[in-house]
Amino acid sequence: MDLSRRELIVTGTAAGAASALPWTAAAAAAAQTPPSGPLWDLTDLYPSDAAWTSEKDAAGKAIDALVRFKGALGDGAEALRTALQAISDQKRRLERLAVYAGLKADADTASAPDQERRQLAQDLATRLDEAVSWVDPELLAVGAAKIMAFEASDPGLGKFHFALHDVLRLAPHTLSPESEKILASAGTVLAGPEQIRTQLVNSDIPWPEVTLSTGEKVRLDAQGYTGARASPVRADRKLVFDTFWPEYGKFQSSLGASLATRVQGDIFAAKSRKFASALESALSANNIPTSVYKTLVAETNAGLPVLHRYFELRRRLLGLDKMYYYDIYPPAVKSSQSFDIATIRRLTLEGVAPLGRDYVATLKTATAARWADPFPRKGKVSGAYMNPGAYDVHPYLLLNMHDDYESLSTYAHEWGHAMHSLLASKAQPYETADYPIFTAEIASTCNEQLLNAYMVAGAKTPKDKLFYLDQLAELYRGTFFRQAMFAEFELRIHETVEAGGSLSGEGLTKMYLALLQKYHGDAVSIDPVYAAEWAYIPHFYYDFYVYQYATSIAASAYFAGLLLKDAGKARETYLGVLRAGGSDYPVEILKRAGLDMTSPTPYRALVSRFAEVLDQMEALAGKA
Repeated sequence: MDLSRRELIVTGTAAGAASALPWTAAAAAAAQTPPSGPLWDLTDLYPSDAAWTSEKDAAGKAIDALVRFKGALGDGAEALRTALQAISDQKRRLERLAVYAGLKADADTASAPDQERRQLAQDLATRLDEAVSWVDPELLAVGAAKIMAFEASDPGLGKFHFALHDVLRLAPHTLSPESEKILASAGTVLAGPEQIRTQLVNSDIPWPEVTLSTGEKVRLDAQGYTGARASPVRADRKLVFDTFWPEYGKFQSSLGASLATRVQGDIFAAKSRKFASALESALSANNIPTSVYKTLVAETNAGLPVLHRYFELRRRLLGLDKMYYYDIYPPAVKSSQSFDIATIRRLTLEGVAPLGRDYVATLKTATAARWADPFPRKGKVSGAYMNPGAYDVHPYLLLNMHDDYESLSTYAHEWGHAMHSLLASKAQPYETADYPIFTAEIASTCNEQLLNAYMVAGAKTPKDKLFYLDQLAELYRGTFFRQAMFAEFELRIHETVEAGGSLSGEGLTKMYLALLQKYHGDAVSIDPVYAAEWAYIPHFYYDFYVYQYATSIAASAYFAGLLLKDAGKARETYLGVLRAGGSDYPVEILKRAGLDMTSPTPYRALVSRFAEVLDQMEALAGKA
């Protein structure tokens, strides 16, 4: 699994750092000559492609051998431990294979052998899932009493305790082996709506081309739209919106049918497993109470006046008489500052100082090693992510660095993910080192906020300080309010069908427009044609996924506030959350750290912090 920015598993040591080309040296070399290939060192994973292939073949044979454990899980503690360890070892092995294949494929999307290698790794993962599909039903047949007795008699089962009891927890929603097999076979069919949407958007919609005021011609597909929507020229922004969104509107019937079918699939899967709703089903994997989701939506709605206040401030900073939806993306405050890679690394290390000397020392060693591919080049995928899958090696990061503050913030964000994995893997065995998105985005966005506070404190002019504060405000707007709006939309469309209603492209557009108008208030005028935006968001096919970005930024704002106020007192509590990895349910891990995500407290705290940022920005606006 990759952890991507907005849109984890390793040792606690800096493996490979001693022989690696230091980051600063690599960066300096790249600054002189654009890199012709990736700068990370994948030989830490496998010495060659041939070695990967040899390991892949061996892993395939080992998967086939797992059938020998079927029917033996209840034969005794040793038999259970042996089987679970063999399955765990294969998962660990396949994750490492997948890391290598995925990184190679993303480093050069034009390389057919590398794309084929990734598919081979994915096929292995599917084979493993099929090979062990009998495990959960068999564990339930063995029964809780017998499993608990096995655990009591064999300390070696300790690291499997959480996974075993999670299977038992989900007993009411686990079907017979035959039914589980049928439901698993429906996976490809249930994934069909997303594939149809992807095909329409990427291949079939004839995206138009516009000519900007600079004379530049831009094809308005997703990538072109994202780049052009922040144009400093207002007429260009309006042109982009007025051209891009009607194209989605032309296909809203087909895209609406696709999303409606996905929603029906979610409800089918929930009913099949005897859940009360699709929301309950989606949140059950990590034992997240539905009250977390609904409290987030309710508290976000209560905080909308603060968001509207930000839009009004943004209007004034942009010097506009009236603000339109196409004025959301250009920076409200401009900055001419630039940062080379060495400066980005230094500022990140200085910014996260509240996390302590050990944290900073580990991060310093890790960022000096060849664990990352930092610079963009032709054929490399865009964006940024951290891949934690090589538990026995170290995390790998894919970045596309430039010299702006966004790249600085992204760097701190992705290395926050990496540090989460380093800390969790040092404290946990492989079986409980991985952690869900619900806590994953806490470490990354906490790093961003610590860095931002450091930059605000060190700003030399009111304009610079205003710029950094606006960057923080945008983090809160985009990661909390906007993601919560998406979450509310997703909840509404599922509840509509569950109540016996139906969905259409036109109906989805009207529903989304109402949410846009509520979240942006009177401060922003929204042309109804822009409400086709719902069709642009692929996350609506991910079954109640995006809310976790909003809960994570709320949690990280809470911890960042404590760290900035009294780092010595808060540090171990916060780092304890990261070290816990996936050893317990995320809500329980956070409760032990003093944060109850089922209550309004974290969401109200973020809204309050947002208001404080606006106070500072308004005080500075006349001085910048």
